[in-house]
Amino acid sequence: MPDLLIELFSEEIPAGLQARAADDLKRLMTDGMVEAGLTYASAAAFHTPRRLVLTVEDVLSESPTVVEERKGPKVGAPEKALEGFLRGAGVSKDDLEVRDDKKGQTYFAKITKPGRPASDIVSDLLENTIRTFPWPKSMRWGAGPLRWVRPLQSILCILTDEAETQVVPIRVDDFVSGDKTKGHRFMAPAEFTVTSFEDYEAKLKRAKVILRADERAETIWQDATNQAFALGLEVVDDKGLLAEVSGLVEWPVVLLGKIDEEFLELPPEVLKTSMKEHQKFFSVRNPKTKRIECFVTVANIETADNGATILAGNQKVLSARLADAKFFWENDLRVAKAGDDMAQWTSALSQVTFHNKLGSQAERIDRIAALARELAPIVGADADQADQAARIAKADLSSEMVYEFPELQGLMGRYYAQAAGMDQAVANACEAHYSPLGPSDDVPTEPISVAVALADKLDTLTGFWAIDEKPTGSKDPFALRRAALGVIRLVLENGLKLSLKGCLERADEGAGAADLLSFFHDRLKVYLRDRGVRHDVIDACIAMPGNDDLMLLVKRATALSETLATDDGENLIQGFKRANNILTQAEEKDGVEYSFGADPKFAEDAAEKALFTALDQADGAIKPAMNAEDFQTAMAEMAKLRGPIDAFFTAVKINDDNEMIRRNRLNLLHRIRTTCGAVADLTKIEG
Repeated sequence: MPDLLIELFSEEIPAGLQARAADDLKRLMTDGMVEAGLTYASAAAFHTPRRLVLTVEDVLSESPTVVEERKGPKVGAPEKALEGFLRGAGVSKDDLEVRDDKKGQTYFAKITKPGRPASDIVSDLLENTIRTFPWPKSMRWGAGPLRWVRPLQSILCILTDEAETQVVPIRVDDFVSGDKTKGHRFMAPAEFTVTSFEDYEAKLKRAKVILRADERAETIWQDATNQAFALGLEVVDDKGLLAEVSGLVEWPVVLLGKIDEEFLELPPEVLKTSMKEHQKFFSVRNPKTKRIECFVTVANIETADNGATILAGNQKVLSARLADAKFFWENDLRVAKAGDDMAQWTSALSQVTFHNKLGSQAERIDRIAALARELAPIVGADADQADQAARIAKADLSSEMVYEFPELQGLMGRYYAQAAGMDQAVANACEAHYSPLGPSDDVPTEPISVAVALADKLDTLTGFWAIDEKPTGSKDPFALRRAALGVIRLVLENGLKLSLKGCLERADEGAGAADLLSFFHDRLKVYLRDRGVRHDVIDACIAMPGNDDLMLLVKRATALSETLATDDGENLIQGFKRANNILTQAEEKDGVEYSFGADPKFAEDAAEKALFTALDQADGAIKPAMNAEDFQTAMAEMAKLRGPIDAFFTAVKINDDNEMIRRNRLNLLHRIRTTCGAVADLTKIEG
């Protein structure tokens, strides 16, 4: 069976599009081949800046012949209906078979679809794939209608077996497929012929092209770390930058240069961000001082001077960029040290609109500061410091450095607050109040940072809720789901006991607090589901009083979840549901509530008396546990009731002929319902 090799060779493809494009090429071709009956053993896609490559091993030499049976109209149907069926099936009336069907005699046709050579199938598929390729952005060039991300230059498409290499004939506008490609643009631009994937990859490497992106990335990282190590330095890990740079070069040549001394006192984050965003340079750090002292750039060509000219040019451009950064830094420091709590920046925020329905950034800061002051005692923070931190936390949005590098907001605020001589906890809050930004982001733990972070996120949520800008489906333009998850993590991971409903009401004077609390509950379900807690368990706990205390809610859910994981717990739920169902039906039938206290003196059966005793013992242990919010102990005591409840239902007839005994037993069921429902509403547990 032959192997297939495809290469689509073009001008440089943007690095961020290469991996997805290679996956799309693989998906479109292999799905189409399978749909056409052309199966294969394995497939792999590769990408470089100038080429998308697909190799498919052990492809069927032709698709199998397929016989399809198609049901037609009934015998005696109108002639036009029969003619339409014959046209669609591509057969004559003489080819039809008449069979007895449920509704009488019916025509059936057998349609034979002969197999097609692999070359024909691949040719049609690849032409269609190229013409309809799902680039996010594409361009036209020349006179033809073809669109590609960058001008296409050639198409290589071959089928190879032990006997021969066959070019799959394809024509797309002016491009005709062949068995030739080119190597590195400058170091090996000559065309060469390939006969298989192994031959192709080996010849590419000789022509100064590393086909595999992971191999290019490994080469870059190893060369960079080795050069840094030789100087007693270390390369700052940045997997995203590594993936991007490996998509910019076909033959990586790693060069290490020094940063001019005058820039070494800039914050390391400023150096790293400037070099990454503008030059795609890796930062090289002194592990002893933590200063960034050097950089790594990756060229796409070997030179006679071992990259000295390239490095000198890069250093010149970098110095110009860092001179700008230094200018911003020094100007910002002058503002920060003015001794007026950064008034120049905070006053400027009154001219910056946060949202046209929610006012300016300055108005928002006033709201956050007021809420942070109220939250401070709850989280153990000083109210005055929480207020101060909230008022300067976003001041750096007006700074020149953050204007140039928005991703440094918060971090620069910390530097500027430190320069202004503010308390370290206040400075830390400037950076930390944005966190957590995602599920893996660290959660602030310093009380002032927690107060401002909570206030910031609660103001965002209540504000957008008040103007009815809520997430819908997959759309969440203001990242409100992320803000709610941030609040949840701040509360839970800091062990905060607070009334979320009360916080929401203070933040927005009560408007929409109930609806927003429901939104928090939905986010909490997602958060706990990822930690193995079932949604029905969470629903059972949300149904209880105090469901706006997230710590309390999670304690309940954890205890119930752990109990349900045991046999006693599962069986207890079944016993509870049986008691609840019988009691509910009796109350509906009789029109009364059986909650007046069961009396053990009316107990007749030993199992009935044992259940009274067991419930008394359970209540004695459950009530103090509940008062202490020790839900694990409470649920463990409930689980002990599993045996007495099972025995009771086995031995006793609830609807006894004696009405007094029946009422007493129904009241006993009410005790079961009340005792077992202390931690959660067990009626919401599924199964």
